[in-house]
Amino acid sequence: MLNPETFLPIPLTMNASSVQTQSPLAPAVLADVRHDLYIDGQWRSATSGRRIDVVDPSTEALIASVPDATVEDAAAAVDAAANAAVGWRATAPRRRSEILRRCFELMTQRAESLATLISLENGKALRDARGEVAYAAEFFRWNAEEAVRLSGEFGTAPSGTNRIIVDYEPVGICVLITPWNFPAAMATRKIAPALAAGCTVILKPASETPLTAYALAALYEEAGVPPGVVNVLTTSAPGPLTAAMLADRRVRKLSFTGSTGVGRTLLAEAAKHVVSCSMELGGNAPFIVFDDADLEAALDGAMIAKMRNAGEACTAANRIYAQSGIHDAFARGLARRMAAVRVGSGVEAETECGPMITRRAVQKIDRLVQDAVRRGAQVLCGAEAHDGPGYFYRPTVLTNVPRDAEMAHEEIFGPVAPISRFDTEGEAIELANDTEYGLAAYVYTRDLARGLRVCGRIESGMIALNRGLVSDPAAPFGGVKQSGLGREGGQRHGVAEFMEAKYIATSL
Repeated sequence: MLNPETFLPIPLTMNASSVQTQSPLAPAVLADVRHDLYIDGQWRSATSGRRIDVVDPSTEALIASVPDATVEDAAAAVDAAANAAVGWRATAPRRRSEILRRCFELMTQRAESLATLISLENGKALRDARGEVAYAAEFFRWNAEEAVRLSGEFGTAPSGTNRIIVDYEPVGICVLITPWNFPAAMATRKIAPALAAGCTVILKPASETPLTAYALAALYEEAGVPPGVVNVLTTSAPGPLTAAMLADRRVRKLSFTGSTGVGRTLLAEAAKHVVSCSMELGGNAPFIVFDDADLEAALDGAMIAKMRNAGEACTAANRIYAQSGIHDAFARGLARRMAAVRVGSGVEAETECGPMITRRAVQKIDRLVQDAVRRGAQVLCGAEAHDGPGYFYRPTVLTNVPRDAEMAHEEIFGPVAPISRFDTEGEAIELANDTEYGLAAYVYTRDLARGLRVCGRIESGMIALNRGLVSDPAAPFGGVKQSGLGREGGQRHGVAEFMEAKYIATSL
């Protein structure tokens, strides 16, 4: 079982109900962060006059409040995006590229303060937050380079009767909806290609982690993004607000990252108005370890794939399958590593695993663990929520997790590694594909032919072969089946989601 000494004491003097006490770190970190709606280059209050509290998951302390936008505020944001659209579309690609490059430079210069802000409002370990800032900034550098390489096509019709000219134009005003688990990266992964394509955008970040979005809005302005090109709204009623924006005929694109359930609802709403959609939805990633795998490399990869962002990632290894010959050694090794993970407040330098985003998230994780145990799974370490302030769950390893366990079919979104045994290659592929999701997968084997063969048969949009990390701004990110529609990032893929092809036939 987990050694209690590996669970760091959280330096708090308040109890779990003291949510009205501000974190002592908040004043310094938040001093330069605006907490108002950002519309048309202006900071303003919501017309409702209401505010949304932002809580530090490590302490349950109130750290800030942000405006609770209304449908009227959303309409103002659409107006601003529409007014800015013509000018931004006409801006030379080189100029757009230079502005995006400047966004990258400013994010890089301010990486430490941005990482601390992310840790404060999201709870993630500071080392993970630093990684996120670097990843998020890279989308600006990558798309700065893509902005000047947007070219069309010219050819002759097979019949010889005319020339075919294909031009690519910005799709129009885009509504971008991002989750709480990567408050910087999920925003820049959408904003950067949209701006490179010549679109104007309205960002609605998650209300749990809005401060990073507002800090970045100020950074975009400093980098030279014109008023109205990027607008940011926070709201406690995302359904009506999003529906109102999608009903505006000037809005032509919805890009959403979040759960499959919410994605289905948004797709139905967008269908009413024939709005183009990009959807990055839920995951249930299998992590397959064959007998011939390098054990230490597989353990290294499992720790990255499972514990990056404390498991609160759609690409996180959700189902671990180890072949019979390596199963016991792999399970023991993973349990040792997971038990040694240092858990504590996100902003503490020694922390390797921070808190979950909310108490409800902890309750869900514990429900899934207890269900697996009731069905016969064995606990090698963890399986326990922290008793005290903060939303913590101890890193957990389970073995003999049955196929009918709820966590085999539902995203855990936490630091829990469920291991199951398999015997044959065919069985591993069958287990991997036994899900409605198909976002990411991981395969470990020394046999490259087998690895490529298995990757070819797994139903997933992204597969990491002998790696624990799959995401890269230069690669197309997205899934199949119920994991989404479209791709983000990659050569032309990310920008293409924000462009429309226009065909011109000419006899000249």
